Amino acid sequence: MTSWQCIVGGISGAVSVGAAAYGSHGLKCKSERNSKSFDNGARLHMLHSILLTAVPSICSGRSRAALASGTFLTIGMVMFSGSCYAVGVTEDRNYGRAAPWGGICLMAGWLCLGLIRK
Repeated sequence: MTSWQCIVGGISGAVSVGAAAYGSHGLKCKSERNSKSFDNGARLHMLHSILLTAVPSICSGRSRAALASGTFLTIGMVMFSGSCYAVGVTEDRNYGRAAPWGGICLMAGWLCLGLIRK
């Protein structure tokens, strides 16, 4: 049976490829800073999508570690990358306020992989 992390990670990975393509070919930022924010969001989105897909294998299937890590990674990608995308598209830095919280969730996802055994 396929775990939800594989499904969400696969969909998220596809979205991150689309976002990276849009950032390279379609995004017209007036500011280099906003463009870099968008690119950073796309890069970390892809990285964490790959990790999310691998979580069930790393955690030996359905375990507390897989559930906690997958949940934190998913929330973190939405908050961090979504915030970076919003800054790049709207060129309004106020949308970047969720990025630190998203980053904390991403770090929590990594920590769950390393610290929770069951």
